[in-house]
Amino acid sequence: MELESRRNLREKCALKQDILKEFLAEILGTFVLILFGCGSVAQFVLSRGTLGEPLTVHIGFTTGVMLAVYMAGGVSGGHVNPAVSLAMVVLGKLSLKKFPVYVAAQFIGAFAGSCAVFGLYYDALMDYTNGALLVTGENATAHIFASYPAKHLSVLNGFIDQVIGTGALVLCILAIVDRKNMGAPKGMEPLIIGLTILAIGVSMGLNCGYPINPARDLGPRLFTAVAGWGMDVFRAGGCWWWIPVAGPMVGGVVGAVIYFLLIELHHPEPEKQNEEENKVKDKYEMITMS
Repeated sequence: MELESRRNLREKCALKQDILKEFLAEILGTFVLILFGCGSVAQFVLSRGTLGEPLTVHIGFTTGVMLAVYMAGGVSGGHVNPAVSLAMVVLGKLSLKKFPVYVAAQFIGAFAGSCAVFGLYYDALMDYTNGALLVTGENATAHIFASYPAKHLSVLNGFIDQVIGTGALVLCILAIVDRKNMGAPKGMEPLIIGLTILAIGVSMGLNCGYPINPARDLGPRLFTAVAGWGMDVFRAGGCWWWIPVAGPMVGGVVGAVIYFLLIELHHPEPEKQNEEENKVKDKYEMITMS
């Protein structure tokens, strides 16, 4: 009886259109990324360093990305990043008409994840700030949710930082999922992608904290703007907000083009690959016969 009721529920409620399934998967995947990533930053900042450090933040984002891709990967590919989605469009691995749907889902998921982190640490935030939600200064907390530049960082260098960081991410993702290259063992791709985030974090985090994801940065920034931090979240750092949006989109395309031109373009065609394998086999048989 219970099995039959479940079957009936599935028939009535299960989505039939793939794009809707992918939309929901990207929302949930990005939500998980922000929950663990920004949650790790919140614990570090609000405990004043007693329950966290930069390494725990790296681990938070690493595991957040890994679990997000495990969660959404089988449905939507687990992009959870508009820059990755754009790279897939450029390479013809994602249809252009799906791109805005993916991006909308990613921003919704990031905004929802920020809401969850804010609710989780609301009392700690109020205790830390005495009710004053600041973007800059000693007790600033806006950086829990979005990136802000270091004092030494110029606009140009910040843009270059995001292009290089996101380009490296896309390069590595394409290599990891490329079945004609070495690739990663089936089911291990999210883990390796997570380790890629860790590598970027420990090597490229000094300038602005490696946002490398427009949804991960702008979604939470929009949340802070309406949750009490105000429009200063867009004015801070010399109107820094657009750099982690535009830079990663450019970097994603650059990484995709580089991988295609240097690696993917030169993969042998299936027929040629079979011919080469047959030639090797024939040579082996001639050697063994002689």
